[in-house]
Amino acid sequence: MSHTAPPASGLEQTRRLGVETTGIEIIEESERTARPRDLFWPWFAANVSVFGISYGSFVLGFGISFRQALVVSVVGIVISFALCGIIAIAGKRGSAPTMVLSRAAFGVNGQKVPGVISWLVSIGWETFLAILAVLATATIFDQLGWAAGTTTKVVATLVVAALIVSASVAGYHVIMRMQSVLTWITGIATIVYVGLTLDEIDWSSVSAVPDGSAQQMIGALVMVMTGFGLGWINIAADWSRYQHRDAKGSAIVGWNTFGGAVAPVLLVVFGLLLAGSSQPLSAGIVADPIGTLGTLLPTWFLVPFLLAAILALVSGAVLGIYSSGLTLLSLGVRIPRPAAAGVDGLILTLGTIWVVFFAEDFLGPFQSFLITLGVPLAAWAGIMIADIALRKRDYDDEALFDPTGRYGSLDLVSLGTMVVASVLGWGLVVNNFAADAAWNNWQGFLIEPLGLGSYVDDPLGAYWDGPWAYANLGVLLALVLGFAVTYLARRSTVRRQEEVGTSDTRASAR
Repeated sequence: MSHTAPPASGLEQTRRLGVETTGIEIIEESERTARPRDLFWPWFAANVSVFGISYGSFVLGFGISFRQALVVSVVGIVISFALCGIIAIAGKRGSAPTMVLSRAAFGVNGQKVPGVISWLVSIGWETFLAILAVLATATIFDQLGWAAGTTTKVVATLVVAALIVSASVAGYHVIMRMQSVLTWITGIATIVYVGLTLDEIDWSSVSAVPDGSAQQMIGALVMVMTGFGLGWINIAADWSRYQHRDAKGSAIVGWNTFGGAVAPVLLVVFGLLLAGSSQPLSAGIVADPIGTLGTLLPTWFLVPFLLAAILALVSGAVLGIYSSGLTLLSLGVRIPRPAAAGVDGLILTLGTIWVVFFAEDFLGPFQSFLITLGVPLAAWAGIMIADIALRKRDYDDEALFDPTGRYGSLDLVSLGTMVVASVLGWGLVVNNFAADAAWNNWQGFLIEPLGLGSYVDDPLGAYWDGPWAYANLGVLLALVLGFAVTYLARRSTVRRQEEVGTSDTRASAR
């Protein structure tokens, strides 16, 4: 069959002056030259940030020991990126962005529901990374005795936003080249950082941290999975759509997992050692992650550290804003892809300015926001993974753009599953930041009825009491429920979809 489905944006698939103008249209066979190992570079570069070290403080904050945190971190990171790898298989099968491929499960118009969630998650992540870069700049400048006031923050905001937006507007090919370079720069700087701060580790303090409960471990596991792989899962196929059609699915999963997980595993383990060695350091990291990590360094390495940290954060944000632009197009916005990236870049800049200059706290509201959107995103991921597992053939490219085609306009089973799984999931997560994000205090409405905990309205500060209250089971429930219901309820639907015009589709046993 033809793989030149009518582009939703009406653009021709051309690149001028090095700028990718391809939007959500199907990638031509001649353009599909990437190999599975090429996936290592964008995923490694986006996740080798020293910010990963700060997760050691976040994980130990659940009240678990080093050995428990070690298990939770390794398992959570590897599994979450493996799930990204499974989603990436869809990119090879369909040559389109993740949210366009999601139309096969939700319907061409029904996909807009998870599409909005995906767009918000991407915007949130890229803005968060930009904020960290700006705050890190101000902190390091202060340590160097340079100007660290409003002017520094303004300049840092503009520079960071310009770097992120310009690379995202340039598109896939420029980003892939950029990521291969940034991998070496940030990787080397991170190794030097670890070498310079090894003497900060106090093993006696680390080993003295007491064990926590199984419920606390589950809560930390959910946080790790959401903060790493699940935070990227909605864009995983965006980087595999240029893969050669004969690429093995197992290789795509393997390289995606290895590239995404190897750096975070090492960084988080080192972060656990640092955080377990000093409670004041751990508390400082929670307030200002990268800035606090910089306080451990000699002055001569502060500038290289700052540059590497900013470049790593920019690298992650570039992936996010590139994909959020594609998601915006998949929702029906008819503008060129570079313009879509520019729109999201403007939102990123405004969000960064608001948080850096006006908000008193950003980490609390962000984590509350992350868990809230993490629930429906986990439900979508479960549905999408099951849909990929059920399919035996490549996607019908034209049907992904045609509401009257084999995938239809709305898939009520998938939409209903996502809604139900999300509602149940929200009932089993709690707002850990009630004071900073009071708009989320409605969550956890199933915890008391199910006897998993109780809400204590203390005058000094309300909190949840009970062993399961902070386990955030809702994210895992949404993921598993989305997968199980879809795998069982949509088997016949997927079979019918693939039987329509089978002569026009390629068998895909990979």
